[in-house]
Amino acid sequence: MILMPVSSTDFDPSEASIAWKVLNDRGIAVTFATPDGKPGSADHRMVTGDGLGVWKRILMARKDAVAAYHEMTASPAFQKPLLYSEARASDFKGIILPGGHAPGMRPYLESQDLMKVIGDFMEAAKPVGAICHGVLLAARSKGQNGKSVLYGRKVTCLLRSQEMAAYRLTSLWLGNYYRTYPETTTQDEVTSFLKDPSDFSEGPTPMFRDSEENRKPGFAVVDGNLITARWPGDGYTFAHGFLKVAGMGA
Repeated sequence: MILMPVSSTDFDPSEASIAWKVLNDRGIAVTFATPDGKPGSADHRMVTGDGLGVWKRILMARKDAVAAYHEMTASPAFQKPLLYSEARASDFKGIILPGGHAPGMRPYLESQDLMKVIGDFMEAAKPVGAICHGVLLAARSKGQNGKSVLYGRKVTCLLRSQEMAAYRLTSLWLGNYYRTYPETTTQDEVTSFLKDPSDFSEGPTPMFRDSEENRKPGFAVVDGNLITARWPGDGYTFAHGFLKVAGMGA
């Protein structure tokens, strides 16, 4: 059984649902967790494209991800999540940390309960998958040595260039919608927790999204029990990579 915590609102529909779909189609149970034990909801703009203007087709979730999202949210497991505070690493084989950038992500990204359980997963060397802003949550989590669990690990996450490009395209009418923390970028904060800046990999230029049929455009970094990826366009590569890290296939 795999644990997937999500925010109450604004999580990325692609990053959560693609991973869920890949696991679910292989009969692997996923347990969800939210701050209040109630079903969460994804970023409405990413699901519908509302408010994205002329950039809608580029920025919103693709049709396959939207279909997977609706299937996921209708599942019994999604409708009965745990509280963050109830999650225990000892109860699960691994954990997947989706991302998201809108304001509703902050309680997830700042959850001490989640940071504790992520630290426990890493200390136990159980599979940990983090994508986009999920890598930031992992970076903020500490091990028994008091350092980030990503210290000394090779990782990637949402690139500074991606975050700033989306912000510049939409800031005129959406303001800081794409800047979860306007004072920094996800890449900059994640890198600050690493042993060496060279432990961060940007990968190839993220031009196209991968798919179940074609994972070549996707990118992920594997380091032992840890797999990290950058954005929804890496979703299938990330999900199948997690399966491999967890010894559940590929």
